[in-house]
Amino acid sequence: MKDLKEIRAEIDSVDKELVSLYEKRMALTEQVADYKLSTGKKVFDKAREEEKLEKVTSMVDDPFLKRGTRELFEHLMSMSRKRQYQKLAEKGIMEPIPFEEVAALPDKNIRIVYQGEEKDKLVEVMRHGINSEKITHELMPEWAFAIPDAENTVRIMQEAPCLIAVLNTNQYTPFASIEREKRIVEICDSLSIGAAVENMILTATGYGLGTLWIANTCFAYNELIEFIGTDNQLTGIVAVGAANEAPPKRPRKALRDVVEYR
Repeated sequence: MKDLKEIRAEIDSVDKELVSLYEKRMALTEQVADYKLSTGKKVFDKAREEEKLEKVTSMVDDPFLKRGTRELFEHLMSMSRKRQYQKLAEKGIMEPIPFEEVAALPDKNIRIVYQGEEKDKLVEVMRHGINSEKITHELMPEWAFAIPDAENTVRIMQEAPCLIAVLNTNQYTPFASIEREKRIVEICDSLSIGAAVENMILTATGYGLGTLWIANTCFAYNELIEFIGTDNQLTGIVAVGAANEAPPKRPRKALRDVVEYR
């Protein structure tokens, strides 16, 4: 068996190679950006990225490493897009995108954005809560028919690299009775939160990301609140990541069928 110091020395050597290769990859990204600037091509090419992800993951057999390889290259391509967007901003083609290094992120009373292992834990809590609701029907007995949809949501949450818990810091559990005035305030808060989330989703879409605005957290509400560690009202969760599908637009009713003019 190798000595731990020897193993770590080998890891350091590999890391050095990785950094060098990352620098080379980003230099090529600069060339891609210049080409797209000259030809007017869009930064985000979904088909190309999905083709690339399929190719690199096919090089790995181990399921765990296959998933890790996909996440690694998703992040690499995200960084590539970020640099290309920066070059567009430098040329005055689009507004600058803030990308500033910070010394550290606050870690007290922050339970909003989940990635990596913490995200996986959140997904498991969601899955456990839904399974419990399937048995007890304690929270949403009249909406039990929607549980299969919630289970599909868990699958999407598992695939997404980032989950954002959206909290209403003025309100508490939606399952408790409250005064009429407080209910009105709750409705107003929900309108504001919905508008904020829509802006966030539109911005993510502009960067070529896929999103899902998740409301069926209600089936695992108590478990999620306990995991997040808050008394605030959980409005929902937003999943963000590289989209792996492009579903057709949903059918819309004619304007005359949904609008009444007076």
